[in-house]
Amino acid sequence: MKNIAGKIYQILRTQKVLDCAFVCMVVSMFWVPPSIGYIKAIDWRVLALLFSLMLVIAALERQGVFRLLAQKLLLKAKTQRSLVLILVLLTFFSSMLITNDVALITFVPFAILILQMVGLQKSIAYVVVLQTIAANTGSMLTPLGNPQNLYLYNYYQYSVGEFIWAMLPLTLVALIVLAGASLVLSAKELSVDFAEKERIKDRNLLWVNLLLFGLCILSVLRILPYYILVAIIIAVMFATQKDMFIRVDYSLLGTFICFFVFVGNLQEIPAIAEFLKANLADYPLILPIITSQIISNVPAALLLSGFAENGLLLLWGVNIGGLGTLIASMASLISYKYFVRFAPKETLHYMKLFTIANIIGLIVLIACGMAVLKIM
Repeated sequence: MKNIAGKIYQILRTQKVLDCAFVCMVVSMFWVPPSIGYIKAIDWRVLALLFSLMLVIAALERQGVFRLLAQKLLLKAKTQRSLVLILVLLTFFSSMLITNDVALITFVPFAILILQMVGLQKSIAYVVVLQTIAANTGSMLTPLGNPQNLYLYNYYQYSVGEFIWAMLPLTLVALIVLAGASLVLSAKELSVDFAEKERIKDRNLLWVNLLLFGLCILSVLRILPYYILVAIIIAVMFATQKDMFIRVDYSLLGTFICFFVFVGNLQEIPAIAEFLKANLADYPLILPIITSQIISNVPAALLLSGFAENGLLLLWGVNIGGLGTLIASMASLISYKYFVRFAPKETLHYMKLFTIANIIGLIVLIACGMAVLKIM
């Protein structure tokens, strides 16, 4: 409990997005005094699913599941081009299930290590930028891919099939562009070998965690009630892996709570509600993209969902809006921090590559969205 309390204290000292959400919530209280409506404004199902998924995925990551998969795939790489393609696509597809931030936490430092091993240090910035875009675009496809998807999936009551079908065009275009960007590198032959093979830490715990992940999927599909899921997850984790509780991103949960209350309060202020509704009606795709560039796409989804009449365009907007500025998707900060730690003197070079690549990605996906809308 001391470790958890210490982490919460650290979060309150360092998390700027949470600070912003808290200030917005407090300011809104001057117009809408605290009431039972605050509790009703909070989407407890989304919070429960996020909490459960963060616990289980952190446990699977510690078991070495994802790095073992990466090693097995990379042993098949015979050229520089195929090595980079595997690193990028691994991040792209894994983000669909383990979320964009976990994909980057797992595979960016792994990629830096591998590229150093084979003498491709000059390509590290380029590959990390592609991995970042891969995580932010691969995660678009599923409700599990990122927090804003899970929230909007629940808010608009999509089925999984409807959700995937809605996001498929953007995801396929992103996949094609990323594959093309990966293949521009040299086809020079190389050999990847690992001095230390990754192993599953505890096979019994692995099966326990896979079972828990399966229960999370059932709850996302609305088969298993979320309160039963949370009870099972907490009980099993406390009995088998209680140290996983300190690896939960409590700042994200706190941000959600603050924004739930904030947005609920905004809906009670007629002038603001009418302003946001009118602008979303005029710019249903562009406004979420622009908002994401400023406050990041998770808060943008929470803020605009209460006023958007077109759920599809909001979903597209906040996912496309994950490209662009460094804070458009908070997951992008993860890979940035890893790269700066590796090469602190090349920060400007990284930011130039990141900005150019993200602007290109943003233009391509906006064009894709516009084209699909004309066909629909």
